[in-house]
Amino acid sequence: MDQTPIIVVGHKNPDTDSICSAIAYANLKNQLQPGSCVPRRAGAINNETAFVLDYFHVDTPALIEDVSTQVMDIEYRKTPGIKESISIKDAWKMMRDLDVVTLPVIGHGNMLEGIITINDIATSYMDVYDNDILAKAKTPYSNLVDVLEGRLVFGNPHNHIVSGQVTVGAANPQLTEQLLGTDDILVVGDRVDIQICGIEKGIGCLILCMDAPVNPLVLQLAQERECSVITTKLDAYTTARLINQSIPVKYFMRKQNLVTFQLDEAVDAIKEIMSQKRHRDFPIVDDMRHYYGMVSRRNLLALRRKKIILVDHNEKSQAVDGIEDAEICEIIDHHRLGSLQTISPVFFRNQPVGCTATIICQMYVEYKQHISREIAGLLCAAILSDTLLFRSPTCTPLDESTARELAKLAEIDITEFAMDMFEAGSSLRGKTPEQIFNQDYKTFQVDKLSIGVSQISSVNQHELDQVAVKMQEFVSTHLESMEVELVYVMLTNIHLQTSSLLAFGVNAEQYAAAAFGTTPEENVCILPGVVSRKKQVVPVLVSYLQEYL
Repeated sequence: MDQTPIIVVGHKNPDTDSICSAIAYANLKNQLQPGSCVPRRAGAINNETAFVLDYFHVDTPALIEDVSTQVMDIEYRKTPGIKESISIKDAWKMMRDLDVVTLPVIGHGNMLEGIITINDIATSYMDVYDNDILAKAKTPYSNLVDVLEGRLVFGNPHNHIVSGQVTVGAANPQLTEQLLGTDDILVVGDRVDIQICGIEKGIGCLILCMDAPVNPLVLQLAQERECSVITTKLDAYTTARLINQSIPVKYFMRKQNLVTFQLDEAVDAIKEIMSQKRHRDFPIVDDMRHYYGMVSRRNLLALRRKKIILVDHNEKSQAVDGIEDAEICEIIDHHRLGSLQTISPVFFRNQPVGCTATIICQMYVEYKQHISREIAGLLCAAILSDTLLFRSPTCTPLDESTARELAKLAEIDITEFAMDMFEAGSSLRGKTPEQIFNQDYKTFQVDKLSIGVSQISSVNQHELDQVAVKMQEFVSTHLESMEVELVYVMLTNIHLQTSSLLAFGVNAEQYAAAAFGTTPEENVCILPGVVSRKKQVVPVLVSYLQEYL
């Protein structure tokens, strides 16, 4: 059973309701089923939200910018790695036991050094005819003893063969002597004369086949000349046939131009790469090349899509990137129905209230779950923020009564706290025009027309006037790159309960003037009593555009 926690996340450019509702709903789900959910945020938090989280000593949720299916979501194979010093024979045996055709070669600190494939092993066995291959590969004596199922009578198993050829002592001593050279490996039976001849000739290793006894004179001479002595029960033919299997995988493994994938890579991207390569298995590593496992094309058949619960939105344009690849499990929202589609039925709770947090508080009560002071504070702050301290036309009696009950649990004075929160949130000093514009920006679709609406709220009219100048310049400069046809910026004075609506795009000013029945001045419409984007601005614009375009 998949134990990966479900991600609870709000919309991009999150506001206080989006963040606080994600935290509170994840907490509720975890009270019902421990460890089942984690809260996340789809963007940077604003000053108001930062104030709330700091006030109640709650950690900011981790950022998640994309929920596309990634390599980490695949049931990849955790094939154990091998050391570069092990023999070709041991690598092949491991492949057979694990039913794989590729093994990762791992170095110190679990770092990927290379890969060895069944084809590499076949090449080592079929295409290599050099009788000095053991020296070229710097084969450890321990590998030689292991492959031949032998016993090292004399010598250091940790030493490596660094020079010399392999010779089978099947000829007479005179001919054998002509064939032998310094540091060679001599494979021989019980011919003591040939054994002595080889040692005197300066061979580096003597291999005695068929469990031939080691003559004391031969052993003494070998010790004097520092010649390693190995005995094996195998015959000379089998010994000569198997000896190349002692070569360490380092000699044949692939080290350059390896095709590797990282845990956070999107599956769609690796599919394309896999289709262009003939390899069957690909290593998975991190930025530092630490090895995690192997992935193949067949692993892509067992994808585990990220499980998501959406709060405070149900528009695809507002959702975290990659939402189309995720499995949406639930949606808790208070906005109009948007453009999101799901593969299968989901739990969808949408109520006409002023804040998602109001709905979540209801669910705590319905499930008879405890609301801590911290969670009560977050939920209350979210309601105060979304309803502008009950001044917004979106506010319902349920929002207000819920907020007042939560304020008691949170031990706060509701008016005093709201004013402090608004003041913290309305401070725009030190922010770039882009940051100010994006801190509460949402896009909407009307047929084939895309609309972007940013709302900037403050209790300071002078501050709003300064922001208006910055927004005029910023949006005019960046409109073409915003991927929308029309952009509106709401500059909302919380105290005066009025908004200035800045209009950008072809006919944007005319559309706003007609929709709201007002006369604009220099692309600005003054809208007294208008403070809600959701209820007073977007529905009016959408209705007008749907009717007259």
